[in-house]
Amino acid sequence: MNGQTVTKPAKQIILDGLWYDNAIFRQILGICSTLAVTNNVLNTLVMCISLSLVTALSGMTVSALRNWTPRSVRMMVQTLIIAFFVIIVDILLRAYWPEMSRNLGPYVGLIITNCIVMGRCEAFAGTNRPWPSFLDGLFSGLGYSVVLLAIAAFRELLGMGTILGFAMPYFSTHWDKWIIMVMPPGGFFVLAMVLWLCRSVEIKRKS
Repeated sequence: MNGQTVTKPAKQIILDGLWYDNAIFRQILGICSTLAVTNNVLNTLVMCISLSLVTALSGMTVSALRNWTPRSVRMMVQTLIIAFFVIIVDILLRAYWPEMSRNLGPYVGLIITNCIVMGRCEAFAGTNRPWPSFLDGLFSGLGYSVVLLAIAAFRELLGMGTILGFAMPYFSTHWDKWIIMVMPPGGFFVLAMVLWLCRSVEIKRKS
């Protein structure tokens, strides 16, 4: 890639990943998994950890190899690196948590095509050193995770009356469960509300 090294303070990298460049409500990226797995907090948590690790390790590896990667094949190299880490995550889940692997189905494998991971490799890791690239990937993943977990908690609570499978007082006994919240349309509704809330907060902060 032979990209020029860009210096950026660690604090700014963290804030960008968590808020200013948040992949979900800023860039509307990675919403396939947002809608697919967020009807259950535990499934969402595992997906978030998986994506954060893959994004961080892929960014670090792409950065370490940036000066030896020809620009003409950089996208193929990035995809291979991402696929390597995704396969490791998938193998570990199949070996040590087969039930979760079945619950997530193909969505772990689809991290390979997640535009958040590729986007951070292309936009940041290709022109920065390994450690900042690791931080950028990690906190981009964590920014994604915060939004997904908020959506998942809301959907599971209203749709099933539970959080992490544990019955919540009132919601498990008196609440008339909104089944639509654990169906795909519920994901669209809650995502829209989260986008509206986050952008309203940002508008108010700037005013």
